[in-house]
Amino acid sequence: MSLLENHYTQEHSIFRESIRRFFDKEVTPYVEEWEKAGIVPRELWEKFGAQGFLCPWLPEEYGGVEADFLYSLIGIEEAASTHCAGFVFPLHSDIIVPYIYAYGNEEQKKRWLPGCVTGEYITAVAMTEPGTGSDLAAIRTTAVKDGKNYVINGQKTFISNGINGNLVIVAAKTDSEADSPYAGMSLFVVEGDTPGFERGRNLEKIGLHSQDTAEMSFVDCVIPEENLLGQEGKGFYYLMEKLQQERLVSAMMSQIFAEEALRLTIEYTKSREAFGRPISRFQYISFELAKMATDVELGRTFMESLIIDHMAGKELVKKASMAKYWIAEMLNDVAGKCVQFHGGYGYMEEYPIARLFRDAKVQTIYAGTSEIMLLIISRYLGL
Repeated sequence: MSLLENHYTQEHSIFRESIRRFFDKEVTPYVEEWEKAGIVPRELWEKFGAQGFLCPWLPEEYGGVEADFLYSLIGIEEAASTHCAGFVFPLHSDIIVPYIYAYGNEEQKKRWLPGCVTGEYITAVAMTEPGTGSDLAAIRTTAVKDGKNYVINGQKTFISNGINGNLVIVAAKTDSEADSPYAGMSLFVVEGDTPGFERGRNLEKIGLHSQDTAEMSFVDCVIPEENLLGQEGKGFYYLMEKLQQERLVSAMMSQIFAEEALRLTIEYTKSREAFGRPISRFQYISFELAKMATDVELGRTFMESLIIDHMAGKELVKKASMAKYWIAEMLNDVAGKCVQFHGGYGYMEEYPIARLFRDAKVQTIYAGTSEIMLLIISRYLGL
């Protein structure tokens, strides 16, 4: 029995059916087209928002319905069947927009949040730079105060929603002389049409072909002081405070992808025959599928326990890091074996398992690499 079974209501079931119908009609038929184009259309975001699927957790005064975190899980679960990893609405709804809600003042919330719900605004977060990777303390982008404005200069890379995004949270140094490199960082909201803000090319990636990922540059980009998010110098701490949910969402996505990969492979091995019988009847394959099913079940149980604790407001930095690390690595192990059991067909683009396989790898890289997760866990162990 699912640990979440008693937490679901009739409203959750209605939401699931509604979002499933949307994906069946508006996403699944167009996935191949978007994969080749390297981007999903902006219109999809607007259609999705018009149905109330973006940021449903927000209070009604900002356009939401104050839904609980289970709605986020349902959205990710139902999206898995589309085999489209390029429509990264969880990044927008559950990772980036919470920064504005948590640290924005009332004027900023009223200014931006309703558009985040409707899809008018598509958000991105610009942290990573060409030479920094996971080392946020080493960022070189600066924001210098000039009267009632800030002038931003610097470069960012690997930014998801980098082409479609028109509301970008940018991490920049505001005090290069601060005692700690973490103390001099601030967050700013840069709107897409701001002079001096330029997008680079849509980066070509191994996987996530329909997810627009871009470089960004800020050249004497002037924004009003009202676009400072929260307090100056608190940016690093804001990022750290929100990483728990980011890593939990990442773990949720890895878990759902692993479940879908296993489902596809069980289905395939039961129908594919060799030497006069389904290949699922060969002991090696059946045992390996049993092992994978066990790992997937363990991942689901761990994930659901964390969702329950997260909804209760508990601090889960260590466990969220464990989940992000273990489930992402488990996904890659499962996806690799699933491709193998598809044989030559597993290497063909027309088979969904091939896309799941190449899309899986990045789960061990973004939102903190597996190595960074291990570092965090080791520190919580007092090592």
